[in-house]
Formats: sequence, C-alpha cells, structure tokens
Amino acid sequence: MPRAIWKGAISFGLVHIPVALTSATSAQGVDFDWLDKRSMDPVGYKRVNKVTGKEIDKDNIVKGVQYEKGRYVVLSEEEIREAHPTSTQTIDIFSFVDSAAIPLQNIDTPYYLSPDKRGEKVYALLRETLASTQKVALALVVLHTRQHLAAVMPIDDAMVLVMLRWPSEVRSLASLELPAAVSGAKLAKAELDMAKRLVKDMSGDWSPDDYQDSFTDKIMQLVEQKAQQGKIAAVEQVPGEEGRRSADVIDLTELLKRSLGGKPAAAKKAKAASAPASKPAASKAAPKKTSKTSKAS
Repeated sequence: MPRAIWKGAISFGLVHIPVALTSATSAQGVDFDWLDKRSMDPVGYKRVNKVTGKEIDKDNIVKGVQYEKGRYVVLSEEEIREAHPTSTQTIDIFSFVDSAAIPLQNIDTPYYLSPDKRGEKVYALLRETLASTQKVALALVVLHTRQHLAAVMPIDDAMVLVMLRWPSEVRSLASLELPAAVSGAKLAKAELDMAKRLVKDMSGDWSPDDYQDSFTDKIMQLVEQKAQQGKIAAVEQVPGEEGRRSADVIDLTELLKRSLGGKPAAAKKAKAASAPASKPAASKAAPKKTSKTSKAS
C-alpha cells in the first residue's frame, strides 16, 4: 500500500472521520536529472540575475508579485507566512452537490482516502450515503500551506478526494471565441447518422492495460539495455523526511444526532462557502516552482 502523504479527518456537522490520504496516480514519465558529466554529481539550479547573467547570493533574493508589466510589489517572508491559511488537519465539508454539477475543467488531482484510527464504520457510512444520494461533498482542505477546494466522492468500496481548481483559475468557454460556423453549425441528418455509425463501430470497453506511453517505454528499454552493458554510474541521493500529524477520533452516533438537532453545519457551511472568494488570491500569488523535468526536456 502506498505511504500516506497526509493524515487528518473528514469533518461535517460535528462528525469527524479519521482518514489517510494517498496519491491515486503515479507519474510514469521519464525524469531526466541533471548530472555533471565529469563527476556524475547531481546538478542543481544556480541563482542567476537574468539581466547581468551573474550568480547572486540567496541573501540578496526577495520575492515579488508583478503588479503591472515591469513593476513588482515586494513581500517579506513574514508577510507571505501570515497569508498562508491555518492548517486544521481536517477536510471541512461545507456542501453536498450532484457530481454532474462540477465542470470537467475544474477537476484537478485525485487522491485516495482510506479510514484511519478505527474510523472504518463512519467512513463506510459517509461512502454509502454519498453513493445512495448520488451526491459528492464539497470541502476545503489545507495541504502544504495551501488551501484547496476539493470534492469527496465514493468509488467502489472506497472514497477519493479530488482537488478542484478554484473558479478564478478556470478560463471561461467564451474565451475560445468560437465562430458561428461551430456554435450554430447546421448539420445534415445523413452526416450525423454516419458519424454515429462510425462511433458505434469503433466503440469498445475501457482497457487501461492497452494504453501505453511509447516514448517512456522506448527510453526505459534503452536505459535497461545500457545498464546491462555496464554503462551505469552511481549518483549520491539525499533522502527527505516529512513529519505527519493526525486528527483525533470523535464518537459518531451522538454527534450525528447533535448535528441534525442543533444544525451546527449551517454556520460552518456559510463560513466555508465564503472562504474560496477570499483565499484563492493568496494561493495564486505564490510563485510556482518549475520542475527540473520540463527544463531538461
């Protein structure tokens, strides 16, 4: 089983469901690391002034956000830290919606949710409730100092947490400026019938084992061939560690009754629903890191 990358709890009403989060995907592309060909040592990025081309000391680097073209507002590390949302170690559900209501372009990264700390029964209760009502739970969660909009969805015997893009991050379809020939196309019945027949003839079952990344396969075959020929070099690796925290378990039955009776979820829903409007700017302002893979390729 993959190692949990986060532990906490799903929270709705007064109910907490202890869960562990694991990635639902595994990157299979080729990762080209930079190496010094003389010593086979790993090569990192230099801090270089793009105007002078000279390397500069990290003490002379500050973080700025472009306000206008060529003009930046400089923010201190303390100001950036204060803007980060508080991590509560909970997936705070604030609403339930039809899964079909979430636009495809808003869907980002999926993660598997598994029960943790004797939370199996209440985990199963939420999963079955979502499945029987055909709803998904909208929630807010903080991972690595960044707040995310997310959806908790049932899938077979488990649940997934799907990270959603903030609405402000998704371009409107109107930005495509589709011509009238597309939006108001006049299609003949014969053309539609032939297209439908072609789709029917080419239809089949979803067979993920049949879909392969040919570039990765060829590169890895080449790597294996060279390794068998002894063309392999040792590179020192630096391991990393990350601390984990987990949320406490709270009794289920009594809290369900109290949630329904006192309706504390309504206040939380109103508070959480307003959060996405004020939080995204802070998360978007943070500069994005560029992966080494994309630079090398």
